[in-house]
Amino acid sequence: MNETPESLTIRRPDDWHVHLRDGEVLAAVTTYTARQFARAIVMPNLAPPVTGVEAAIAYRDRILAAVPEGAAFTPLMTAYLTDATDPDEIARGYEEGVFTAAKLYPANATTNSAHGVSDVANIRSVLERMAAIGMPLCIHGEVTDADIDIFDREKAFISRVLEPLLLSLPDLKVIFEHITTADAVQFVTSADSNVAATITPQHLHINRNAMLVGGIRPHAYCLPVAKRERHRIALREAATSGSAKFFLGTDSAPHARDAKESACGCAGIFNAPFALESYLEVFEDEGALANFEGFASEHGPRFYGLAPNEERITLERTGTQVPDEIDAGGTPIVPFHAGETLRWAIRA
Repeated sequence: MNETPESLTIRRPDDWHVHLRDGEVLAAVTTYTARQFARAIVMPNLAPPVTGVEAAIAYRDRILAAVPEGAAFTPLMTAYLTDATDPDEIARGYEEGVFTAAKLYPANATTNSAHGVSDVANIRSVLERMAAIGMPLCIHGEVTDADIDIFDREKAFISRVLEPLLLSLPDLKVIFEHITTADAVQFVTSADSNVAATITPQHLHINRNAMLVGGIRPHAYCLPVAKRERHRIALREAATSGSAKFFLGTDSAPHARDAKESACGCAGIFNAPFALESYLEVFEDEGALANFEGFASEHGPRFYGLAPNEERITLERTGTQVPDEIDAGGTPIVPFHAGETLRWAIRA
């Protein structure tokens, strides 16, 4: 049996799905993402959402202003698709290097998604243009039909929306984001090379028991929700397999403590402060440390048609104590793994 090394040096990773919010929270949480990652696909579900080129440029400028001095971090902007999205605006943003991708939120699927797409048919012309120019589509893959159980909404999305979409637009480049089921793993694995998926640290660590056993735990609640244990196992196998179809996307989503601990708590887990340490613990447990660099640093940029980062970072097996709470510009936020000790730490 090979012994676990005391350190691991890899290309600096990127985060292919993150929520940085805006205002004072943006200024606080960007520091954590910029410390761990060289680039990040930034979600556009602000209020109001980032639907056009000028709004994306303005948001990118606010993010860059929040990056700590001396840190090298590039935000990659996305366009929020609505039923009224103009294909020319999306294409212009992509061709001018403002948009790296567009984001499909089914209407009312998650936080600030009320302006999302009510029917994929309504954005057919947008998706056709994206397929023609090679622009990636990031998808929150859940149906929102009231008659579909929340634990079945990802599986239903595959058969009702994703399979028909890719049959009709086989050249469309799709990232099935934050997958949570064995069904999604199977779909992505069997799909053509233009389909990939991101996996979050929380869905590798927790199943739905973490939310519900022994009391409701709102800080384990995110969307898509964590599923049964067999789905968690399938995700761990996919993430650590070495397959280029799966790569890192934290879906880090900060919410104030009181917004989580309420009668209608917000969905989202703030994992940015210790994301790499969290992921690496999974790869160590699965005996797959040799595949970590691919998942964290190589598969994502190559799918997006970008060069992997040349800079290296080192993680050491010295341990990290996760605080119970983080002050994000005066907003208290509970991080993922709050109060726990993770085995790895980024070398300062």
